[in-house]
Amino acid sequence: MPTLPHSTAKDVFSHLLAIVTLYMGVISFIALYFQYINVKFPDALEFYYTGALDIIRQSMSVLIIAWPVFILISWMIYKDMKSEPAKNGIAIRKWLLYLTLFITSITIIVDLITLVNYFLNGEITTRFILKVLVILIVAAAVFTYYLWDLRRDVTTKTLIARNTAIITAVVALVTIILGFVFVGTPAEQRLVRLDEQRVNDLSMIQMEAINYFSLKRILPTKLEDLNNSISGFYIPIDPETKTAYEFNRKSDLEFELCTVFNTENIGSHSTAVTYTSPIYYGNQYGQNWDHGTGRVCFTRTIDPALYPTPTVIK
Repeated sequence: MPTLPHSTAKDVFSHLLAIVTLYMGVISFIALYFQYINVKFPDALEFYYTGALDIIRQSMSVLIIAWPVFILISWMIYKDMKSEPAKNGIAIRKWLLYLTLFITSITIIVDLITLVNYFLNGEITTRFILKVLVILIVAAAVFTYYLWDLRRDVTTKTLIARNTAIITAVVALVTIILGFVFVGTPAEQRLVRLDEQRVNDLSMIQMEAINYFSLKRILPTKLEDLNNSISGFYIPIDPETKTAYEFNRKSDLEFELCTVFNTENIGSHSTAVTYTSPIYYGNQYGQNWDHGTGRVCFTRTIDPALYPTPTVIK
């Protein structure tokens, strides 16, 4: 009987790392294109722009790290097999490749079932067709390559593996660039996060101003009036410039909050399905904080009937 090739610890962990990074890269790649499709062809029944951008950022992070590692470890494995052809038949390699073929087949079946379910639910749209194509192209590509990889003779010189690595690297790079188009550069993201903090701060100040009115039946004359050592609330300051926010009491029932924004956030409420500029935050009441760049003021008018004087229990 022929002697079975021996698997070393290096072989086991190299193949495990290759297969894990492959799965990470493929899943993040599919997730990215699904979200690109969702953003470009939003569904009014189920779409949240902020959530889509979060998934894009997370998937980009995975793809940026996992795919270069996968290409590198695959190159090392094939280099090792070329010097020792017997390693082409080691058990860990066969098991993992057949497992990949199995998972790829199941993925195609499950995703097609899911997409057919969406079709029967009334989603016969461009996004439906594009998602079908993404799944089929990615799954078919992985299945075809690894089926060839199982059958090939490692002693025979071929450019297929190298060309495949180059093509997938280029595709991954294009995919990542598309992600930056959607979510912006890291520098732009920092500006967005600073503006998110400004909106959060203004929201807290507004809430405290309303509480102040509810208790005293008068609006504060200046921001410092809202500081409360007992409740622990102190007026926040701008996270970037470290200056105070503007508060203007315009009448007995009207006040104004102002600050300077770095980015634009128009139409951030979750029901919006068309976008003219990047939107990074917001909820069903988010339109109350829509803003452009530069100095923006938000005017609030209190309806006394909505905030009655609290009843004091004696």
